[in-house]
Amino acid sequence: MKSLRYLNKYLLKYKYRLLLGLLFTIISNFFQILPAQVVRYAFNLIKEGINLHGLFKGMAQQELVYDVFARSILVYGVIILLMALLRGVFLFFVRQTIIVMSRLIENDLKNEIYEHYQSLPLSFYRKNNTGDLMARISEDVSRVRMYLGPAIMYGINLVILFLMVIPYMLSVNVKLTMYTLIPLPILAISIYYVNNIIQRKSDEIQRSLSGINTFVQEAFSGIRVIKSFVREDDSHSKFNTASNTYKDKSLELNFVNSLFFPLVLFLVGLSTIITVYIGGQEVINGSITTGNIAEFIIYVNMLTWPVTSLGWTASLVQRAAASQERINEFLNTKNDIVSRENISKDIVGDIRFENVDFIYPDTGIHALKGVSFNINHGETLAVIGNTGSGKSTIANLLPRMYDATSGRILIDGVDVRDYNLDTLRSQIGYVPQDVFLFSDSIRNNIGFGLPSITEEQMEQAAKDADVYENIARFPEGFNTKLGERGITLSGGQKQRVSIARALVREPSILILDDSLSAVDTKTENAILNSLRRIMQNRTSIIISHRVSSVKLADRILVLDDGVIVQHGTHDELINQEGLYKQLYERQLQQEDSE
Repeated sequence: MKSLRYLNKYLLKYKYRLLLGLLFTIISNFFQILPAQVVRYAFNLIKEGINLHGLFKGMAQQELVYDVFARSILVYGVIILLMALLRGVFLFFVRQTIIVMSRLIENDLKNEIYEHYQSLPLSFYRKNNTGDLMARISEDVSRVRMYLGPAIMYGINLVILFLMVIPYMLSVNVKLTMYTLIPLPILAISIYYVNNIIQRKSDEIQRSLSGINTFVQEAFSGIRVIKSFVREDDSHSKFNTASNTYKDKSLELNFVNSLFFPLVLFLVGLSTIITVYIGGQEVINGSITTGNIAEFIIYVNMLTWPVTSLGWTASLVQRAAASQERINEFLNTKNDIVSRENISKDIVGDIRFENVDFIYPDTGIHALKGVSFNINHGETLAVIGNTGSGKSTIANLLPRMYDATSGRILIDGVDVRDYNLDTLRSQIGYVPQDVFLFSDSIRNNIGFGLPSITEEQMEQAAKDADVYENIARFPEGFNTKLGERGITLSGGQKQRVSIARALVREPSILILDDSLSAVDTKTENAILNSLRRIMQNRTSIIISHRVSSVKLADRILVLDDGVIVQHGTHDELINQEGLYKQLYERQLQQEDSE
């Protein structure tokens, strides 16, 4: 229960709904208990009426006795129906307060988790897989809601009902009450264990279903690979195995579920038999009336579901506590990428790295080692090197996706850690190495984050990225809907749309992280020529493993295993023996062979 204390702030926020729910529960239980007492009066009346009717046998008053008796029974029946109607009305109010409260808290909690997710750094997402993130905001929150709604509602109902019914039953007859209640604890414990089995098997089914969904999604996403390697039969065989596992687990759950209601009905029947047997003895002894037996049978049936729900509720609370503990684990994860001075100002674009070291916190890889360089406003710097040399790390450190392990990064003489994060990132146009496009229109992908973008700005950005003609050929143009992760487009088109998305922001600093790797040489030259105009008034960083992509650079950094091994212009570096010349000659040979 300790982990569930986190939810107290939400219970406090919606305290009026909770208090109203408590009040409506008390009123609804009053209208549930009252009919049992009316039934007692009715049973006693029937017994007395039959005796009285027999006394006047053969006399004119017998008909009068029957009429009075019949009218009284009718009145009692109307009262019982009215009580049932009123109870139904207040049960509706109970659900409209407590269950609605749980839905409102569920919504607030999901929003809080999602907002917190977005504030966390990239290192958090490298350590945790997407499936786990989604499970905590969906399945875990749903389990917590079951505690906030049904568990609280049935728990309150059980307590109130017991406080109202048990003292009255004891006041009528202690012996009958104790015998009547014997099966109920057994029922609660049995349901608790049966429900745990049901929940465990339900979890297994959920995991099995999740595995099937993941397999199907992956199979359909990679259908080209499956078909090209002629693995359809193998894929179907794996799906059939997973599907059979799901079927077997579902049948096991169905078997356990089949035991649930027979168990409840058996124990309720046992309690009823005990009530009639012990009650009959007490009637013979004269301590209670026959109406009390009928009343107690109603009470037993009345208590059956709350007692049954006790085991179910206890299981819900356990599961909710485990889920909230998982949620708290992420909510308690602190974002270490925060602004020290919260400086907000326009960026000119002078960049300086001072002896920067960086070690990835999740893997321990030492990506940069004592890297120092500077770029003046309006200059273009190319960063080139083999895979794993630390090129993309430079791109990640500038917009503070990570913070340097040691050393400093300055923009316009101000440490990047002192800038307001939104101000810093909004003035950097970043085209990542791993292009991601949303399942939306091309228009919304290019104008992502800029709701006031004009048609002219969008078209110009598309032209600068050399993708305008491709878009214009689509039947719906910029309104063309992209498939998941932009699957509608080719690799090169996706990269160019991503470049257009960065250019349309008119950033002070432009970072292209290997963003031309999926285009041919002709398209690459066209894009670079378009970018020549764009790069004139802004600081640009071109990161690539291809020498042909760095033609526009004023200066070139050559990285190897996180260390700057060469630094200069293309002409200077090509005349030196070193890594740059080796890369240039190797790629030149590849182009000649093609």
